[in-house]
Amino acid sequence: MQTRLLKAVDAGPEDLLAADGYVFATPENLAAIAGLMKDFFDRCYYPVLDRIQGRPYAALVCAGSDGSNAARQIARIATGWRLKAAAEPLIVCTHAQTPAQILAPKHIAAAELQSAEELGAGLAAGLALGVF
Repeated sequence: MQTRLLKAVDAGPEDLLAADGYVFATPENLAAIAGLMKDFFDRCYYPVLDRIQGRPYAALVCAGSDGSNAARQIARIATGWRLKAAAEPLIVCTHAQTPAQILAPKHIAAAELQSAEELGAGLAAGLALGVF
């Protein structure tokens, strides 16, 4: 099994078709998925519609205060593609609320990085074992 890490701007329909499962990771901007992730979904939605159904996915959202709306957006797109959620969305909250905090580099706690790693490892293990 091979794992590939692609930026949304570099990924396309052919990458979705070639994969057995997905982890969609995005920051939440203004209570929505980031613009580049939205662009990815816009470019890929119809070309892979009815061609990837049943595949597992997980979602990771980094947010300043909430993240639930971005997670819901990913879930709605995944529902349209008829993907199967392999886990609940992982939302990492940075608590960045001021302009300075929002613009500053983020430092994600080790425990949250570990949770993200476990999310990906769980999806990979489920694929390897044929659970999904």
